[in-house]
Amino acid sequence: RPTIATMIPNCKGGFTLLLDVGLNVDCKPDVLAQYGSIGAVFARSVMGIKNPRVALLNIGEEREKGNLASRAANELMSDDSEYNFIGNVEGNQIYTGDADVIVCDGFVGNVVLKQTEGLFNVCNQLGISHPFIEKMNYETVGGTPVLGINSTVVIGHGCSSPLAIKNMILQTERCLKASLVEKLKESFC
Repeated sequence: RPTIATMIPNCKGGFTLLLDVGLNVDCKPDVLAQYGSIGAVFARSVMGIKNPRVALLNIGEEREKGNLASRAANELMSDDSEYNFIGNVEGNQIYTGDADVIVCDGFVGNVVLKQTEGLFNVCNQLGISHPFIEKMNYETVGGTPVLGINSTVVIGHGCSSPLAIKNMILQTERCLKASLVEKLKESFC
């Protein structure tokens, strides 16, 4: 099932891939586990992380925490040898860099994405400037790739500025140069 992902800044100076951020608001456990695979391929291919740490966003770190879908997804992801599943992470770990890929359904992911954008706007209004905060600017990331389809597609805000469009094009170029679509196809064959 296709997903859209975005890069969320982390306090270790890099980015964490968050998926899904709005395409699929209700996900079954097997779909969340597939997102772990998709995210790991993206992190290896585009972000250059050899053994990406994949986590499931949840209300607690313990395996038995969360709703039925989260608990079942945790079990599936724990049994998957295709990627380095490190378990559940909580909302207060989104920006820590403890995980390279964070998996959630599109409802939760979109809330996190909008919260990140809102935090950037509040910091801007308050005159707070810091490289970590600047990475929260949607213009810096540019757009969000649609993953799990037979083409390279990156989508952006309807209000995208020239800077955002430039970074969206650069994001698309990175995905193309990394042969992301082909690597995703190979991982599911």
